[in-house]
Amino acid sequence: MNDTQLFERYDWTVDPADKNERIDKFITLQNEDWSRSQVQAWVKEGRVTVNGEPIKNNYKLQAEDEVTLRVPPPKEMAIQPEEMSLDIVYEDSDVVVVNKPRGLVVHPAPGHYSGTLVNGLLAHCKDLSGINGVLRPGIVHRIDKDTSGLLMVAKNDKAHMGLAEQLKAHTVNRKYVAIVHGVILHEMGTIEAPIGRDPKNRQQMAVVFENSKPAVTHFIVLERFKEYTLVELKLETGRTHQIRVHMKYIGYPLAGDPKYGPKNTLELDGQALHAKTLGFIHPRTGEQLEFEAPMPKEMLDVIEVLKQA
Repeated sequence: MNDTQLFERYDWTVDPADKNERIDKFITLQNEDWSRSQVQAWVKEGRVTVNGEPIKNNYKLQAEDEVTLRVPPPKEMAIQPEEMSLDIVYEDSDVVVVNKPRGLVVHPAPGHYSGTLVNGLLAHCKDLSGINGVLRPGIVHRIDKDTSGLLMVAKNDKAHMGLAEQLKAHTVNRKYVAIVHGVILHEMGTIEAPIGRDPKNRQQMAVVFENSKPAVTHFIVLERFKEYTLVELKLETGRTHQIRVHMKYIGYPLAGDPKYGPKNTLELDGQALHAKTLGFIHPRTGEQLEFEAPMPKEMLDVIEVLKQA
């Protein structure tokens, strides 16, 4: 195997809607695990080409440009504990439940080895389950970088397996609140549509009927505004970007969503989505546990603005 085969390759054809977008910003938006500074470093190292030619970070895209990125393999390194302020909702010798703020990446990824929730948890807990390897210790499930709310983390392998089994059996109670574009006229509904890689854009997920997995999301309307709706959502399954994809599929994309929503939206840094409820059976004691996390201030502020519109 040569060095080129070790690199992970990504290709995009630029949509007319992205014309004049800076190349570094465009690539950063394709993967929430990539920081803009990391993308800019890749551009400087010549790992990004447009129509086969290396470019600079200030290059502005043209429609139909062919963009290629080659991501180098992960560094062989131990993830370092980092002291950070964490909102720990529950903790015992097996499990930690944390209220993750918007903007915090859950676990390290190639090119992004520090400043994640896992780095903070390693400093707080000293040890986490090793089932998911060096980059994702303790991580049983994840929520997106710009989604806030509750996440359960396993401190040991036994707890990890117990929590993972509940996720697989769809018995974990996970409820979210979101602000979506448009006014939903129904009081409630269920979206049952399979999710897989978008064949038109491999960096996104979509409702597709080949090479996909079943996905079910229930929603209840909590409040309607002039052009938006506040909804509560309950997951039966846990597919990547499930809520974001399903709400886009029925015509009510999440406000602020840079990947699946319209460009002109609310003043939010990312999708208006919060994981508010998390309920599961404790993997050692068998006790039913359930936790609630209030909506973050940035979403409450947006709701107040929408009420006055």
